[in-house]
Amino acid sequence: MITRFDKLQTELPHPRNPSPNSAAAVQELLGGKFGEMSTFMNYTYQSFNFRGRSEMRPFYDLIANIAAEEFGHIELVSYAINLLLTGTTEQGEDPTDTPLASAADARNSYHFLASGQQALPMDSQGNFWTGVNVFSSGNLKLDLLHNFFLECGARASKIRVYETVDDPTARACVGFLLVRGGVHIVAYAKALEKLSGVDVGKLLPIPDISNKRFPEAAKHESRGLHRILYQFSPGDYPRAGEIWNGAHPEDGSELEVQVGAPEGFDPPDLDAEPQLTAPAGPDIDPDMFKEVAERLFPEVSARKRRVRAKAR
Repeated sequence: MITRFDKLQTELPHPRNPSPNSAAAVQELLGGKFGEMSTFMNYTYQSFNFRGRSEMRPFYDLIANIAAEEFGHIELVSYAINLLLTGTTEQGEDPTDTPLASAADARNSYHFLASGQQALPMDSQGNFWTGVNVFSSGNLKLDLLHNFFLECGARASKIRVYETVDDPTARACVGFLLVRGGVHIVAYAKALEKLSGVDVGKLLPIPDISNKRFPEAAKHESRGLHRILYQFSPGDYPRAGEIWNGAHPEDGSELEVQVGAPEGFDPPDLDAEPQLTAPAGPDIDPDMFKEVAERLFPEVSARKRRVRAKAR
């Protein structure tokens, strides 16, 4: 089971300007082959499918902990895309004004034709994410090697998206993901080293450019975020620290397991887009809407009636 918190792992600034094409580029980090959908689903299924758990418990706990973090990364990237899409078409309630005209020039028309200017599980070219991207061989060494490669490929995608867009929203998202993805790269390198004796950490960084070159990543590393592995469930998956320990292979800092989720930041309250009837259209009957709400949530309605009665 998963406990969900209504927080984002990092704060996202609002865009300088709406940018549907920047949003399309950031989609690569969500539904691309090396995107967050892939990392989340790969590690989730590997943890579901893990055999010999009692003998290899530290490796299982490591994969499960990283899978939990990836769920939050899907949400973070989705919010970045949604912020970039907010206000990209003309807001209004008259369909004869052709309010979506600007969508014709956007790289990804699905953002407008198949959603309410919202993130979708697809890559930067509009190809929907597929389960074909999940690799779960059952062989621990092979799965760890795949995960190491997957995280390195994800890092390359993040760097290229960063170099493509200059919006502060996108770059804040990418900078954070570079640091946290770097944690996962090191984690899988450490796991392979424990399992095989090969010092995989000597290969890092891949690609060979330091996170410190990216200001939005460097600020998180200065706080030590690159050396912390989160154990999101306080009472579960406690043995990942048997792998995540020792020195960081790039700067020698001491690795640390932090029990519990990070404090987090409130997610942005996304503006309504009435021209897309998101979240509602102009012709909704408010009385009908109120009646349906009272039927669905009678305890709320009763509480409101009591409050009104006291006020009298």
